[in-house]
Amino acid sequence: MSKETPVITAPLASSSADQPTSNQATSNKSTTDTEKAFSSLLPIFAFVKPYKMMLALALLALLVTAAVNLSLGQGVKHVIDSGFIAGSKAQLQSAILILIGLISLLAVGTFSRFYLMSWLGERVSADIRKAVFNRIITLHPSYFEENRSGELMSRLTTDTALLQSIIGSSFSMALRSVLMLIGGLIMLLVTSFKLTLVVVFCVPLILVPMMIYGRKVRKLAESSQDAIADIGTYAGEIIQNIKVVQSYTHEQREQQAFAGEVEKAFAVAKRRVKQRSFLIAIVIFLTFGAISGMLWVGGMDVLAGNMTGGQLGAFVFYAIMVAMSVATVAEVYGELQRAAGSATRLLDLLKVESEIKEVVNPTPLKTPESAAIEFNNVEFCYPSRPDTAALSNINLIIPAGKIVAVVGPSGAGKTTLFELLQRFYDPQQGVISFNETNITALKITELRDTMGMVPQQPILFSSDVWHNIRYGKPNASDAEVIEAAKRAHAHEFIEQLPEGYGSFLGEQGVRLSGGQKQRIAIARAILKDPCVLLLDEATSALDAQSEQHVQAALNELMAQRTTLIIAHRLATVIHADIIVLMDQGKIVDIGDHQSLLASSTLYRRLCELQFDKISKVQK
Repeated sequence: MSKETPVITAPLASSSADQPTSNQATSNKSTTDTEKAFSSLLPIFAFVKPYKMMLALALLALLVTAAVNLSLGQGVKHVIDSGFIAGSKAQLQSAILILIGLISLLAVGTFSRFYLMSWLGERVSADIRKAVFNRIITLHPSYFEENRSGELMSRLTTDTALLQSIIGSSFSMALRSVLMLIGGLIMLLVTSFKLTLVVVFCVPLILVPMMIYGRKVRKLAESSQDAIADIGTYAGEIIQNIKVVQSYTHEQREQQAFAGEVEKAFAVAKRRVKQRSFLIAIVIFLTFGAISGMLWVGGMDVLAGNMTGGQLGAFVFYAIMVAMSVATVAEVYGELQRAAGSATRLLDLLKVESEIKEVVNPTPLKTPESAAIEFNNVEFCYPSRPDTAALSNINLIIPAGKIVAVVGPSGAGKTTLFELLQRFYDPQQGVISFNETNITALKITELRDTMGMVPQQPILFSSDVWHNIRYGKPNASDAEVIEAAKRAHAHEFIEQLPEGYGSFLGEQGVRLSGGQKQRIAIARAILKDPCVLLLDEATSALDAQSEQHVQAALNELMAQRTTLIIAHRLATVIHADIIVLMDQGKIVDIGDHQSLLASSTLYRRLCELQFDKISKVQK
């Protein structure tokens, strides 16, 4: 079933310049919390809109089952008065058959209602997960510097699962209970006005604790979700860095720390469960206490001859129905309070806009064989470090088809150049041009499609070799993938894997060595065949023999392409057309190897640190 992702409009937060008095705040607090819970959930139901037909069928089944339920009371009355009291076997048999028919219809209606609502809940939950993931994957990288991955995963899984329960189960239960409550009260009035007054008098006694404890449940539910997110974040970080943990023999320390996180979450959950248990217990006690009082009053009327046994039986049936409906509403109310926190977190995430804005009418990009790049007065600070300049007054022209090496001490700003060029961030000042066009005027995907990145720490996915290399060109044939692997000198070790190119590499390629992972990443870039190559220490994890082979493959790949190389080992870039020397976020010198040796003290010192003698480098 195809559909468009619904547009979520977040509820507007009300504000006022005048603060309410303490008495007003106390009297309106419960109402405000209830309205907040509903207003938090209402935008989520925009995801239900594409499935109006399924919702209509589910509501129809709901109405049928509610009507049948209400009819059962009359069936009970008929069985008692026409069968038991009248002493007629024929009438009893007829009444029982009618009752069985109603029960059969109720079973069919209940099946339909449960299936349709559960289907709807699962479908909407899946759509919400997709919408949240689609939003997450387009957000700017700085967002992930400020927000923990474990918390985002909790929103994607735990929060959406809770909403699925609300839409697929609790929402249906709430509607059914409301219908049964209204219908039951009407039937109570029809059956006995006097006894109905007893029931109605007890309703406020049930609703007040429901409001009080429901508010507490909501607050504790939000804290519980946050605690669960903390657990996921902590566990994920430890598992991801398991070798470091075991290397430092911190297993027992981490076990104790994780146990502490789990116990914190359990303590919050225990308080939440306690409040919900109080809520349900109080509602049930008050409800059935009221029924007991009603039975005493009704029993006295039957003994006095003011009503029949069948009428009392029907009234008890409807009273129990009303009581169960109120109890269900109380339970669903608790779930609603809990789900409101999840809905708020999801809506907050769906409202986040990427700071990297796509231009409305992008300039068409004519992909050349090579590209000229220019940095003009670029100033940049990372959002997480707004007072520290990562780049300052950067002016750099990279001619088309040239090999440009960027060198300098760690923290000089070399990798930041790559990140700005790919528009992971936008500079606070200055312009970056691609073939004389400001990159902010280009479509982001088209800009990035022209580039092939090989990072210093290769990123592999939890899949097989085919998938990881083909990530550079998803529609590539097997032959193209194998050819790219051969050019990256990866084919030989891939063939030796248990299932060759179909071998599962584990999480982040954990089953491969550092050099093997690097060659897979290089093969991916070779397969993409970009016009701009970005190499961030692309051969740093290779042994001397592999580096020689891969460097030869990269030299072939770099021919007639614009190539930017970040290098700490100067021996790998001494033949670059241009070498850019950076320090503390600034360009301190530009030239080739020989000219920089003569003009730059910093460059000469870097060379001396890596080679015994400068003359040895010159050879």
